[in-house]
Amino acid sequence: MDRFSYLGNADVNAVEALYQKYLSAPEQVDATWHDFFKGFEFAQQQFPQLPGQGSTTVPDTFQKELKVLSLIQGYRSRGHLFTKTNPVRQRRTYAPDLSLKEFGLAEADLQTVFQAAATLGLKQATLSDIIAHLQQTYCNSIGAEYLYMRDPNLISWMEQRMESCKNTAAFDTEKKLEIYSKLCEAVVFEQFLATKFVGQKRFSLEGGESFLAATSASYFTGRPPRYYRFCYWNGSSGTPECFGQYYAKTGR
Repeated sequence: MDRFSYLGNADVNAVEALYQKYLSAPEQVDATWHDFFKGFEFAQQQFPQLPGQGSTTVPDTFQKELKVLSLIQGYRSRGHLFTKTNPVRQRRTYAPDLSLKEFGLAEADLQTVFQAAATLGLKQATLSDIIAHLQQTYCNSIGAEYLYMRDPNLISWMEQRMESCKNTAAFDTEKKLEIYSKLCEAVVFEQFLATKFVGQKRFSLEGGESFLAATSASYFTGRPPRYYRFCYWNGSSGTPECFGQYYAKTGR
């Protein structure tokens, strides 16, 4: 169970009633709630500037660094909504989008070098280079929606794995031939089933051939002694091919 789930289950009206009681009669509120509301009020206080501290104006360059960080976070959280995953037609439009205007930036900033690029594992880079890196990572043919996870270590691991290679695999010739071989096996097995079991109801693999290559990579990379159990959900499509090729199951 999520250890923070109780935060969403609290009765807002009950907490508000306790807070109003704390404002009118603090001594009548339980000590734990008293300390909680005391800390809450402390966090809301605005402390005056001490003499000699200088101006509190934030430099414009620093503000733009924060805006670029917000842009990067926007791609991480919403980039999957703007991916190129449909070759037939354009995806529906979502608002707000990932335009510069949404993050308080302008085209005049595209050639400006920002330190915020370090969060992507890059050295100092211009805004245009940062956007190109984010577009390739989060808005190309593979979408990634992962910020709903609670584990910050897992989120950091996902970001490091995707952003370090722009979420694009670099296969050598041998690996490409292996993937091609698996795709050919899948297509041939699909044709065999259509010929052998004419008229039988089944789910076709068409459109999901790449799943077989991905299954092969995960199965032969993570097999014992590293992993002993594999759980796949593929909506029934291509199940016979998957079981037949990798798990030695019969076509029945």
